[in-house]
Amino acid sequence: MKDYLNKNYLLKRLLFVLVDLFSVFVSMYGALLVLDNFTFGDTGMDKLLTPVFHSLFINMALTVGVFLLFRLYNSVWTHVSIVEMYNVILGCFSTVLISFVWNGTADTLIGKNVFFVTAGYYVIYFFILTACVIGTRFSYRSLRLLKKFFSRGESAKHRVMIVGAGSACAITIAELNNSEMTRDYKVVCLIDDNKGKRGKTLNGVPVVGDRYDIPEAAVKYGITDIIIAIPSAPGTEIQKICEICSTTKCKMKILPGIYQLVKGERTVGRMRDVDINDLLGREPIVTDIDSIMDYVSGRTVMVTGGGGSIGSELCRQIAAHSPKKLIIVDIYENNAYDIQQELRRNFPELDLTVLIASVRNKLRIDTVFDHYRPEIVYHAAAHKHVPLMEESPNEAVKNNVFGTLNVVQAADTYGVKRFVMISTDKAVNPTNVMGATKRICEMIIQTYNNHSKTEFVAVRFGNVLGSNGSVIPLFKRQIAEGGPVTVTHPDIIRYFMTIPEAVSLVLQAGAYAKGGEIFVLDMGKQVRIADLAANLIRLSGYVPDRDIKIEYTGLRPGEKLYEELLMDEEGLRDTENKLIHIGSPIKIDEGKFLSNLAALRVAAEGEPNNVRRLISEIVPTYKGDPALPNLGVVTADDLD
Repeated sequence: MKDYLNKNYLLKRLLFVLVDLFSVFVSMYGALLVLDNFTFGDTGMDKLLTPVFHSLFINMALTVGVFLLFRLYNSVWTHVSIVEMYNVILGCFSTVLISFVWNGTADTLIGKNVFFVTAGYYVIYFFILTACVIGTRFSYRSLRLLKKFFSRGESAKHRVMIVGAGSACAITIAELNNSEMTRDYKVVCLIDDNKGKRGKTLNGVPVVGDRYDIPEAAVKYGITDIIIAIPSAPGTEIQKICEICSTTKCKMKILPGIYQLVKGERTVGRMRDVDINDLLGREPIVTDIDSIMDYVSGRTVMVTGGGGSIGSELCRQIAAHSPKKLIIVDIYENNAYDIQQELRRNFPELDLTVLIASVRNKLRIDTVFDHYRPEIVYHAAAHKHVPLMEESPNEAVKNNVFGTLNVVQAADTYGVKRFVMISTDKAVNPTNVMGATKRICEMIIQTYNNHSKTEFVAVRFGNVLGSNGSVIPLFKRQIAEGGPVTVTHPDIIRYFMTIPEAVSLVLQAGAYAKGGEIFVLDMGKQVRIADLAANLIRLSGYVPDRDIKIEYTGLRPGEKLYEELLMDEEGLRDTENKLIHIGSPIKIDEGKFLSNLAALRVAAEGEPNNVRRLISEIVPTYKGDPALPNLGVVTADDLD
């Protein structure tokens, strides 16, 4: 309603009505003038004007009424297109047809014996009226575009190349030409792999080559920004194009999918920046949503650490699958509050409970389980930062190991159906305390699964892009500050996945779980951190080691050059999803393990300086230095 009450809106509509009324007069008079040239001799001006005035006001009212029915005053004429032209033609035809039926004959319209070609008058009247209405509409758009062209000219701050000369490109050009928000952008050339489009133009912009011509065209046309407008292309193709574009100094953006534009979820003005997700070199993990929905729907679900990066995404996806109740447990109130408000806003019908609690408090955890009786538990609460846990290993043990033990024991006692724990590739042959504590958690899961009705499983994956404290936000911040970008070692490599991929794996594990499994994701090839940093610098429009330096700071305590997903003793079994595998459990001496676990609890609570020695007794594959004291050096370039 606000648009209709806006003065500018009303004035523009009134202007179009007045122009249409004038077009009716011109068309009627013009039709008579044409007929005079073909059927009469000399006729006075008054003889021509008289019949016009006889039915002028009737035709004016009729025309405005029909145009209102065809919503010709509702169109945004700055974006007038072929659809509006068809509507104008239909509106004018309907107007003339009704006029013909209403007046009966030309004699009724202009007076007896004035002229004799009645049908010809209506035909001419239709063509002139259509030309006038279309002309005024398109001239309005043309004048605005002409004004924008000359006001923008060669002084546009952003000279744009668009990759993909299809329908998405046409939408992009139209919005960049018409939107006030993008008036500083000028599209100067297009790129498309279709050789048949080479040398042609789209909306006046030339197609100058294929993807391999991008670097040369960027220099030739002084390009500052590249927009990739191929929403239907697979991720591998986008990756290849991004790699070519990254050799230029241009900033890159990716157009959202056409379906998002149609639904209004995105606009060209809100294109996302190209980020490192586009250069990982593999397709996203596809999750069997139906099986997840059937499993979660109608059940009481608890997520510990529900305010963290993984935990909050778990909560979002679980909430979308209609659980009976969702319980979020987190010790950090700010994160808990944020996800609570988001879920209440997006899922108003969700039965949601958010509790502030520490998994280290056994009595609190038992009370929560006793009261709410969750059927499914996703355990994401943990300390995860490698350097910080190297400095404070006792805290890693208390939170990760015994926090997990408290939640596992409560799940067993209060009849949880399934328990899914978030693990990490750092649990494999760990060289740091954090990874070793997560390996102990896996051993707890497998031990309790052998003696409980609850189905306990763990999910093991690598580094998560975009999570709190991960490398991408750090690199972006360092680039924004002008560098340097810090990497610990030139040869360090890591597995990477996105938050949605990680969460899809966790949810899939809940659907596949039978108890005792460690689920492992096939994450493709490991990525060199130095390459990742260099690519991110290029995608930001800079040249590595010229505009932004890359500095190597040395491996930190507990850090290794590469991560592993499986220990030597573990084999892999496939699941229905070919990218999700199950690691065979390693047999352990449960009696000795539980005895060592009890000793570790007593030791950790006593704040010893040699807790690593006790960890190494429980985790034989732990490669850290057992004699290393609890104090270490913390560096800012945290990758985990």
